Amino acid sequence: MFDRAALRALVRGQVLVDEPLARHTTLRIGGPVDALVAPADTEDCQRTRAFCHQQGVPCRALGSGSNLLVRDGGVRGVLITTKLLRKLERDGDTVRVGAGVATGKLLAAATRWELGGVEFLGGVPGTVGGGLVMNAGTYLGEFTNVTTEVLSVDPAGGLVGRDHDACGFVYRGSAIPETDVVVEGTLRLRPRPRADIEADVRELRERRRAREPHGVPNAGSIFKNPPGDYAGRLLEAAGLKGRKVGDAGVSPVHANWLVNLGEATAADMLALIELCRQEVAQKFGVHLELEVKVVGEDPEP
Repeated sequence: MFDRAALRALVRGQVLVDEPLARHTTLRIGGPVDALVAPADTEDCQRTRAFCHQQGVPCRALGSGSNLLVRDGGVRGVLITTKLLRKLERDGDTVRVGAGVATGKLLAAATRWELGGVEFLGGVPGTVGGGLVMNAGTYLGEFTNVTTEVLSVDPAGGLVGRDHDACGFVYRGSAIPETDVVVEGTLRLRPRPRADIEADVRELRERRRAREPHGVPNAGSIFKNPPGDYAGRLLEAAGLKGRKVGDAGVSPVHANWLVNLGEATAADMLALIELCRQEVAQKFGVHLELEVKVVGEDPEP
């Protein structure tokens, strides 16, 4: 076990030890992490990562927990949440945004400034940092369409800048290393009347509201859409809507949303994921890839 007191003394932000990650994931699932750190700024994040690197302590990003399934045994080492990194600055058509800024807050600011380009974030949960890493998006667009640079902190505490091409954006992913912690993004938007932005966002939100479950813990889409098809269509056609393992269930509203019906464990959710994969593979010959990230370890026997 690493020196937690030394970590507390180093960090200017927040440090929580043995923190249950069920409190920090939208699925409300997950065992404890040895230490959860919320750096006060980029330099604080660099110090935290340098400390972990020097001490040989595993360290990775948590993000907002909106696209994450944490195993029941929790996570050893340090997780970094960027929730305190809330920079949101405009210089003409360029916006610099901290990784901890909620996607909805970024959209609201862009709308107020009459800058178009991030309408695709309407109703999309999470924060900008996770959105950049995952190239989050909807039918209105993706982060790749507006991102010019991403700043991240590498495992040794170094600050790394990547331009758009170096980010290697792909469908629901990027070449930004999973070992990095994204701290800031630079976006190039375009002037657009507020009324036009609001009209597109309203239509997107109405579509999402009608087609996605609400009021139940979830992580959004669990599987990536396979080329030329939709994961939700395949899952529904396989008769999986409403299927359950323990308290983990396939939403009757949208089959690509697996939800926590009350007291679901990670083991329940992983078993349901495997069931869905097997059924779709057997019926359609399609192997579904996970969009949600799975981290941590199983509990000790």
